[in-house]
Amino acid sequence: MFIRQLEYLVTLAKEKHFAHAAEICCVTQPALSTAIRNLEEELGIPIVKRGRRYEGLTPEGEHILKYAHQTLAAWKGMQQAAAISKISGEIRIGVIPTALHVVALLTGAFISSNIDIHEHVQTMSMEKIISALARYEIDLGIGYISGPPEPGTRYLSLFKETFVLVAQKTSEIAQRDSLSWSEAAELPLCLLADELQNRMQINAAFKRANVKPRIVLETNSPMTLYTHVRSAGLYSILPQSQGIFSMPPGLDDVVRISLTPTVDNAVGLISLDKEPRSPMVEAAWKQAKSFGDSFVL
Repeated sequence: MFIRQLEYLVTLAKEKHFAHAAEICCVTQPALSTAIRNLEEELGIPIVKRGRRYEGLTPEGEHILKYAHQTLAAWKGMQQAAAISKISGEIRIGVIPTALHVVALLTGAFISSNIDIHEHVQTMSMEKIISALARYEIDLGIGYISGPPEPGTRYLSLFKETFVLVAQKTSEIAQRDSLSWSEAAELPLCLLADELQNRMQINAAFKRANVKPRIVLETNSPMTLYTHVRSAGLYSILPQSQGIFSMPPGLDDVVRISLTPTVDNAVGLISLDKEPRSPMVEAAWKQAKSFGDSFVL
């Protein structure tokens, strides 16, 4: 059994198409198919349902896929450990949309520490972050860490964020210091998508106020929300974390207004709590611990 065979299997399961998987793996389709057939013969079980086209994995194949993810994650860790004198390698990070600035801090810390790293970053909901960690599809999560860690994971707290209303400086309410959730519900709102935990807490706040918000637009992009506040005259509710990251550059024409009662969240790093630990994840953990006063509300 070769690592490459497992890489082919994982890629095929993700792409659900032999030709696409072969292209990503930089091999011919027959070569990929042969490698997976050889894996089936070595293990003595059918892994792929075969027809005229890809039809999915067999139940046995789904079980083997979990081990393939674990084996590839361990292999990557071995490669990193072998080069421990000069930490280098790839790290896959899943992050909630409103915490993307943490990735920038990590990147800067890696560069200043002469750590050679290649980051793969994708935005995810908290549910997907936990699921992707468990399936070894990402190495590190950045998201909400309220309550005890999920089984098999560990948390590193970084900062708290508080929900605020974002409005144009020229709007009628721009001079207000605070608004109630009931007052915010009457405004034309653009909000983050329903599946994000951030939005779930906003929904819960409106429910506690016994009001139904007037929602005009939903998206998973905070920048899209800022754009609609600036250009369409809408209002949004977003987390305010700390001064230097409170607003994207160039958005001096919008204001933040406190919402009462206050709703806040703890945000931090999340990784699997299993040995051996990836050197790249441990490097990220160490760098995050060194941030110190970088996160000040």
